[in-house]
Amino acid sequence: MLKKILIANRGEIACRIARTAARMSIATVAVYSDADRGALHVRACDEAVHIGASPATDSYLRIDKIIAAAKATGADAIHPGYGFLSENPELPEACQAAGLIFIGPTAKAMRALGGKAAAKDIAIKAGVPVVPGYQGDKQDAKSLAREAAKVGYPVMIKAIAGGGGRGMRLVESEAEMAEMLDSAQREAQSAFGNAHVLIEKVVVRPRHIEVQVFGDSHGNVVHMFERDCTLQRRNQKVIEEAPAPGMSAALREKMCAAAVKLAGAVNYTGAGTVEFLVEGGALVETAKWYFIEMNTRLQVEHPVTEEITGLDLVEWQFRVAAGEVLPLKQGAITMRGHAIEVRLCAEDPAKGFMPSVGKIEVFEAARADAVRVETGVESGSAVSPYYDSMIAKFIVHREDRKTALAVLASATLTTIVAGPRTNQTFLARLLSDARVGDGDMDTGLIGRDIDALSRRPDSSRALAHGIGTWLAHLRDDAEIAARSPITSPWNLHDAFQMGGQRHLPVAVLVDDEVQILDVSWNVDGRASMAASAAAHGSAPYRYFEHRPEPGVLHIVADGAQTTLRKPTYDASDIEDGAATGAIRAPINGRVAKLFVSVGAAVLKGDKIAVVEAMKMEHVITAAIDGTIDKVPVAEGAQVTQGTLLAHIAAA
Repeated sequence: MLKKILIANRGEIACRIARTAARMSIATVAVYSDADRGALHVRACDEAVHIGASPATDSYLRIDKIIAAAKATGADAIHPGYGFLSENPELPEACQAAGLIFIGPTAKAMRALGGKAAAKDIAIKAGVPVVPGYQGDKQDAKSLAREAAKVGYPVMIKAIAGGGGRGMRLVESEAEMAEMLDSAQREAQSAFGNAHVLIEKVVVRPRHIEVQVFGDSHGNVVHMFERDCTLQRRNQKVIEEAPAPGMSAALREKMCAAAVKLAGAVNYTGAGTVEFLVEGGALVETAKWYFIEMNTRLQVEHPVTEEITGLDLVEWQFRVAAGEVLPLKQGAITMRGHAIEVRLCAEDPAKGFMPSVGKIEVFEAARADAVRVETGVESGSAVSPYYDSMIAKFIVHREDRKTALAVLASATLTTIVAGPRTNQTFLARLLSDARVGDGDMDTGLIGRDIDALSRRPDSSRALAHGIGTWLAHLRDDAEIAARSPITSPWNLHDAFQMGGQRHLPVAVLVDDEVQILDVSWNVDGRASMAASAAAHGSAPYRYFEHRPEPGVLHIVADGAQTTLRKPTYDASDIEDGAATGAIRAPINGRVAKLFVSVGAAVLKGDKIAVVEAMKMEHVITAAIDGTIDKVPVAEGAQVTQGTLLAHIAAA
């Protein structure tokens, strides 16, 4: 068995791997960047090595630094986790050259199946149905546009490397092809270091089904049944579950057999996931289904498979890497009950799922007996713009799907996250959706109902509970009270103290928007707000208040966060209004693309720039018509939230 492993990753997956290693008495080495000093995964391991600056290109993607850290600490194996270098065949090659064990497939198998184009060719030879498309070497815009026309629009552009929806674009018509191709290739190059893409025909109303496979170095390959990853937003998985709702035994047998055959064709070792699309949404024996890709690594959603099978997939990875035979034969692998996973992310659904960076003031997960929590953060951790926005994964396993859905929905709402915005209420709405409950799903469900699912919850009850606390904080802090624009009876000098109560409007910055609230002030210093009837409903209402600094109050209520701040009337804030020409970065990140230069004429809605953060691209557009008179940044520059990217002189 392995004695010491280096985990070439961060966050929750590094903590997850370390936990199994500790149970098996395997020593662990963490690696960390500047941004991750003091991170939870660093403390979860026995040793830790600093490997570079915060950008992943300077740290977690540096094979030379990973190998050097493993050699320096005496590790005998490297576990890549998922993402970063997990599907880069150069890492297992570097491990072999350095005399280290790579916990995963061989570089040869990774190259054969890890690239979407090569994997499709292998699938075709193995008799596994594939989605019609083009996966050739011609990568210029003209050739790819010609191939897309042959396939027939709509088509999907896909990066051949990596996963997670990066480098994927839906192209509805020929007119969109050039722009979407440029965006997909740019994102693929940034995320995976490979801009190569393929073209696929869009499958109508599909279910996304994947099969977990495992192989060893002795020629054995087994499957651990399927997972349903149909519920996605912009090609990124939101909810994963096992087994797939409504899956017929006959279709399961065919798809699982195809997955095993595909893995066996390249003598696959370790954990892998074979992904399929099922056309039309019904998982019946006669459904049309197609292989789309294989992920040659451990998946984010592997815990749902662990829950229904009772197996530890990381332990299996360790044993296979050590040369052991698979712990179980196919007939001994069974499943029980239903498991569902959601990804709790630091993002704001009401603002187009914009990543939300910053310090996590408070993180209190739902009760441990109700939900399995996989996380790499804690209260005081920071959500960095350099990496993925996921805070935690919540997994629930119950005897039936209906109960699992209900328990998981409750867990998302009872979890407290103060600081960054999260997708908690979005997840709860989705888990409680009648169509999801009935299993009537396809990959477009979220997109079709995105406005209803992502709307910001009403904050009136949170304000009713929190306004008094917030105002008391302001009044008690002499420095803030002296420079606060808030009006209160104590500075009116009109004998208020001799009366009983006074109603006055108060300007409050509620979730970055100024609101004028009618506040009732009392002589004893208490203040309250008359809330709407809905705010005083009979439904149970749980809320949590946190004051991270003077003048700021986070109110977390039923999974939704409302933040109160003192308004400021700084000139730069006024300049940033929607009707002005200031184009500012919406988040910390890298300027991936500039579409304008000084002197260019623009119309409202025209693209100005693309800022890349948390592995995603954010397109910034013009708010007014006019002429560009300032472009103070360059492509490739790192910018902070609020940085001026360009300025438009109004027409």
